[in-house]
Amino acid sequence: MDKKLAFIGCGNMASAMIGGILDSKKVSADHVIASDVSEAGLKKAQEHFRIQTTSDNKEAAAFADVIVLSVKPQFYEEVIKEIAPSVTKEQIIVTIAPGITLERVEKMFGAPVKIVRTMPNTPALVCAGMTGACCNSYVNTEELNEICELLSTFSRVEVVSEKLMDVVGAVSGSSPAFVFMLIEAMADAAVADGMPRAQAYQFAGQAVMGSAKLLLESGKHPGELKDMVCSPGGTTIEGVRVLEDRGYRSAMFEALKACVKKSKDF
Repeated sequence: MDKKLAFIGCGNMASAMIGGILDSKKVSADHVIASDVSEAGLKKAQEHFRIQTTSDNKEAAAFADVIVLSVKPQFYEEVIKEIAPSVTKEQIIVTIAPGITLERVEKMFGAPVKIVRTMPNTPALVCAGMTGACCNSYVNTEELNEICELLSTFSRVEVVSEKLMDVVGAVSGSSPAFVFMLIEAMADAAVADGMPRAQAYQFAGQAVMGSAKLLLESGKHPGELKDMVCSPGGTTIEGVRVLEDRGYRSAMFEALKACVKKSKDF
């Protein structure tokens, strides 16, 4: 792939994306540029990835075939207004902001532009992310496949309809925070019963990672896998009873529903 990439914004998610893409050898470092308001962030990216950097968003946009808008949602309008004169109809815009629709981005540009809307998540930092993607009518199948190929260097990728993108943001984008809360709570309980904290994080973290791996690779229903652990009259079913009594499933259900609502409000 000989595409030139620009990352407008060089925070954690952009760094995860750049790292995965460069490690895959699909794009060389001299074909990647990043812009940011933070000189420290740019210096770190240049030293770590050996990519080009600039504080000028217009320069970055003019350089690339694919422009990744990796700034926070509240800065999209300002950044797009700045780079719009430098963007051509041949370039592809990739967004990673929750709640900002394809139509809204196109209106910000004020012209027909190719847009791929994506929602990656923080496990991309260890190349174990999950990303949803959709595109507008100006992006052809070959172009969408090329973007998905780039995304797959740090993440699993699923193309979904845009109406599901807010759900993607909740079920994979926000949920790592809830999983980290779960791991922290599990570790706290283990510490309360005498396990050293560092060891407790290892046991809890590996249990969560292994459970997810078992689900994805076995293809079994999560309820079936849960039942496999619950022996009659055993310790696990007693724990399940307590979680059900405390509204465990309902709390998670409502948390994700709240995330979807908030995303739609952006």
